[in-house]
Amino acid sequence: MTTFRITIAYDGTGFHGYAANPGVRTVQGELEAALATVIGTPVATVVAGRTDAGVHARANVVSFVTEATVEPARLQRSITAMLGPEIVAVEAAAAPDGFDARFSAVWRRYRYRIDAGRVPDPLLARTAWHVPHPLDLAAMNRAAAAFVGEHDFASLCRASEGRTTVRTVLEAAWHDHDPGPVFEVTAQAFCHQMVRSMVALCVEVGRGRVEAGRIPEILAARDRNLARGAAPPHGLVLWEVEYPAG
Repeated sequence: MTTFRITIAYDGTGFHGYAANPGVRTVQGELEAALATVIGTPVATVVAGRTDAGVHARANVVSFVTEATVEPARLQRSITAMLGPEIVAVEAAAAPDGFDARFSAVWRRYRYRIDAGRVPDPLLARTAWHVPHPLDLAAMNRAAAAFVGEHDFASLCRASEGRTTVRTVLEAAWHDHDPGPVFEVTAQAFCHQMVRSMVALCVEVGRGRVEAGRIPEILAARDRNLARGAAPPHGLVLWEVEYPAG
């Protein structure tokens, strides 16, 4: 048995998320169909980040175990040829026994892009949220700083029966870019819609509708109604996943 690790990038626009879902087009469905063709037998993948519909990935990671013999370089070339340019295998390699793309990950990093231009940029329409309002970047960074550390993010997560919403955020900050700010957040793991809810709340702070100092209060309340919804999915990219060295 061999464990393989594949880093994939994809444009999430045409997919109903990563996770396989009968009757709709998903990244997992397309990827596993391609792998079955290349390897000659069905495989079940494990993924580092189960992205929602419309969310993109620059470097998501999948793993699977198979008895088949296949060269990693052939896997990488074949997947890219069959699924590109929507889904591309950036790299493929044999992984140590026991490697699991989800549970072996140390942290995940996401980026969210805002187009703050007066009119929307057509070239960013699939990858940035158009927010045509002045934004106070310093206030947004004060809000982001309140996310860092271990907190219960129930106020910013879509409820999931029986699952904890406690997460540890390692870094969270807004960076000034043209034509609008970019949010970068790193955590050991995220709950459903957590990053998009962070972005929406920070934008409300940036527009002066919510005080940055209220973020700890909103988190402590554990009340989804206090959040300001979720930013659209198309501005979000799973940027990087880190694993232990070696």
